[in-house]
Amino acid sequence: MNKGDDMNARVESIMGIIGWKRLLPSGFKFKNINWNEKFSLLINKLGVPLVAIGIFLVLWAGMASQIQTSLGQLPGPAKVWEQTVALFDEHKEERQKETAFYERQDIRNAAKLAKNPDAEIKTRPYTGQPTFFDQILTSVLTVATGFLLASLIAIPLGIICGLSNTIYTALNPLIQVFKPVSPLAWLPIVTIVVSAVYITDDPMFSKSFLTSAITVTLCCLWPTIINTTVGVSTIDKDLINVSRVLRLGWFTKVTKIVVPASTPMMFAGLRVSLGIGWMVLIAAEMLAQNPGLGKFVWDEFQNGSSNSMARIMVAVFAIGMIGFLLDRIMLMLQRAVSWDKNAVLR
Repeated sequence: MNKGDDMNARVESIMGIIGWKRLLPSGFKFKNINWNEKFSLLINKLGVPLVAIGIFLVLWAGMASQIQTSLGQLPGPAKVWEQTVALFDEHKEERQKETAFYERQDIRNAAKLAKNPDAEIKTRPYTGQPTFFDQILTSVLTVATGFLLASLIAIPLGIICGLSNTIYTALNPLIQVFKPVSPLAWLPIVTIVVSAVYITDDPMFSKSFLTSAITVTLCCLWPTIINTTVGVSTIDKDLINVSRVLRLGWFTKVTKIVVPASTPMMFAGLRVSLGIGWMVLIAAEMLAQNPGLGKFVWDEFQNGSSNSMARIMVAVFAIGMIGFLLDRIMLMLQRAVSWDKNAVLR
């Protein structure tokens, strides 16, 4: 009896003892699996990262206990976790206040309508302080808006630059000049322009949101433009010749040949741009006072309470984890649209 048959016999025996044998599909059999190889893979993929995280937490706890700051001892993992729970509790409490606010408003409006059916009813928005989790959502929406705007501009521009050497020669000096400009240099310019142009009595978006999103857009453009240009310009010439033989139109050639062939480089640029945009956003929110994670960090720094350091470290971990998740989302999207399903993506 091989290992697969032995495993099948064990499973059938256990399922029979507990009375669940009938739940097994008809003809169900385990394949002859190399369990040692599977276990080694599990250790490599899960065990090693967990050990590394454990070592990091131990070193962090040990070093934190030796460092004293103006706000007290540097918070260790336990203190940071305590403030994470506290921030979550504050979020739940704020949501309860919001629910109670709207319930009181509904009762008041119902009583007003009972006295006078023609009375004018107004629903006032809740104006409580945004919680930590509200600020996370604001930051994600802001970076998504800025990144999407940048991608809509950078991808077509990169494709055009990659297909036309003349246009690339014309735009490359501008790209190289603006590429290294710090977001802190863009922010005052964007703030002044938005304040001068965006004047309305009923704004759809706050000026701080637009300022942060446009700053993210300006900093996300360049990696995507450069990588898309390189990806398009290095397409196999045989593919271009095929499009000429088939007499494909410009748009058809771009959608059927150019974009699929340049997808790896294009997504490399998009992933770099999204990472840059997420880093830029935190600094932009600090200065523009957009109610996101950047403002949360700045407010806690200004607050200077005994819990401020721990709360800032909670925000640091949240920023890092969200940045990691955003990169994984882009990687999943690349796998979904890539024509080469066997390509190794990291």
